[in-house]
Amino acid sequence: MYDIAIIGQGPAGATLARLLGDGFSVLALDKKQPDGTGFRKPCGGLLALDAQKMLARFGLTLPRDVMVDPQIFSVRTIDVATGRTRHYQRFYLNMDRHKFDLWLQGLIPRQVERRTGAQVMEIRRIQGGFHIEWLENGRRREAGARCVVGADGANSIVRRRLFPHYKTRTYLAVQQWFQDTHPSPFYSCIFDPAATDCYAWGLTKDSHFIFGGAFPLQTAKRDFERLKAKLSAHGFRLTDPVHTEACKVMRPAGWWETFPGDGDAYLLGEAAGFISPSSLEGISYAMESAEQLAEAINRHGIHCMPQYRRAAASIRLRLWMKNLKCPFMYWPPLRHLVMGSGLNSISVRTTPPKSE
Repeated sequence: MYDIAIIGQGPAGATLARLLGDGFSVLALDKKQPDGTGFRKPCGGLLALDAQKMLARFGLTLPRDVMVDPQIFSVRTIDVATGRTRHYQRFYLNMDRHKFDLWLQGLIPRQVERRTGAQVMEIRRIQGGFHIEWLENGRRREAGARCVVGADGANSIVRRRLFPHYKTRTYLAVQQWFQDTHPSPFYSCIFDPAATDCYAWGLTKDSHFIFGGAFPLQTAKRDFERLKAKLSAHGFRLTDPVHTEACKVMRPAGWWETFPGDGDAYLLGEAAGFISPSSLEGISYAMESAEQLAEAINRHGIHCMPQYRRAAASIRLRLWMKNLKCPFMYWPPLRHLVMGSGLNSISVRTTPPKSE
């Protein structure tokens, strides 16, 4: 019987495990394998400013092997319906998401019992806590915990088993990897209301090009392929994919679609719906909610849901406010107006200037 069981060791779970005091017995379970086999989080692998700020707050610096080439400082934004293209300055860091997660896990102190390659199969409430069952190296294992933390993303088994009535708007993020044959590297953000009311992306990463997007669950595969076909007219080279991956992604429509948990079952990061509805950025909220829960547990013990809820209210409010920004990006008339105005856009030279 552990004090705390953390399900998932991505940015949320790894940060919580690192920040908890050493007075607790902690079990941390994760599907990923250190050698890169098994589960890998499908992600474009861009570290946004808010996530960079969280790393700075923790005094953390990224190791070189987490970064990838190239580092791109503008985003090429395409409105497929109008054919309009604009460039906007951005300050993302281009990284290997899997290596980033493993680096964060490497910061977890040794007193935390970590299990990798662990696929959680069941969680249920029992007297005095929770019963957890998982598969590890083909063997079924089990343990008890006085409190449980769901840091396991949009498809969280903690949320599904313990809070089955909790719902939020959900998409399927689909992306493919291609050998990069474009003449120069670029990052692109694509809007096409015929394919999705969210957005798609394209990104150069080392010798590959990633194309992906967030699509309605029922028609994701069809919409993904249709959008790929349209983008050839915009210079995208998307033939012969070498790898395809997909995962669910949340996009909360309001305060009521975020949920930090109840009782002694806590939810962090995207499992709680803490992800930007405008950009789908979730690493910063994952780390921030983990920091808030760690502080609550360290100060008040494992029965600290009221304190965690109060702390997480700031995240929930900011996410609600992000929805006010969405129409300027996703409602076609307003997006056309913003892009047509050229506001905050930059001019990008596609060829070097000729010498006089």
